[in-house]
Amino acid sequence: MTYEELIERLDPSVYQNLRKAIELGKWPDGRALSKEQRAICVEAVIYYEARHNIPEHERTGYIDRRKAEDKSDGSDNDTSPIRILN
Repeated sequence: MTYEELIERLDPSVYQNLRKAIELGKWPDGRALSKEQRAICVEAVIYYEARHNIPEHERTGYIDRRKAEDKSDGSDNDTSPIRILN
């Protein structure tokens, strides 16, 4: 079985578990992901999303550029001062 075939047959629940593992940095049983495991999971998730036509706004790493474009008009209404606590 090739890598492409494996991703094609990947169950949606396994895909969700991979996404969660990437997000949390650990497997469902609590073991930490190594750098190599994380890289493989990210690659598998991105490939799965492309092959299964996941909407772009739901894909891993999606950045909503419209928000940045809306703020580029010079009006920055949602700013507030921050406090740094020592």
